[in-house]
Amino acid sequence: MDIGPLEPHGGELVTGLVCFGVVFGVFAKFLLPRIEQVMAERDDAIIGTRERATATRREADGIHAEYKAQLAEAYRELAATRQEAREQGAAIIVAAREEGQRQRDALVTDAHAQLNVDRALAAAALNENVRYLAVELASRIVGEPLDVFAYHSDVIDRFFDELAAEDSKGTAA
Repeated sequence: MDIGPLEPHGGELVTGLVCFGVVFGVFAKFLLPRIEQVMAERDDAIIGTRERATATRREADGIHAEYKAQLAEAYRELAATRQEAREQGAAIIVAAREEGQRQRDALVTDAHAQLNVDRALAAAALNENVRYLAVELASRIVGEPLDVFAYHSDVIDRFFDELAAEDSKGTAA
């Protein structure tokens, strides 16, 4: 009788089952505990990694919140510093304007004083020139030198006083 590959002999079947049992026993005795240990370590590693990731995430969230708080504080300080700088700038501008106004007023006062001095000097020089020309003209008209007489006479001084009085009346009106 010819038995096909799907119908094994009884002895081969028993031998195959015994070999299978021995291999299974060896696997169960040595290999399965090791596999279970590796699987347990892997599960622990996965759970530990997940826990560490969660802890790291919480820590990162805390650091992020702290960073946001510091950034907000920095923006507040920046705004305060800007406002203070604006106020200081405005105060400096006001002080510079006041100083400029004071210097301008001092320059104008000095210029007016100098102008009055120059005007008085020019008037004195002009009076002296007019006095000299008047005496010279009077000397030519009379035909005699009048230098000594004219300089010691009050006639010319009265003339200039009258001229100044008329000028002040014309200026006041």
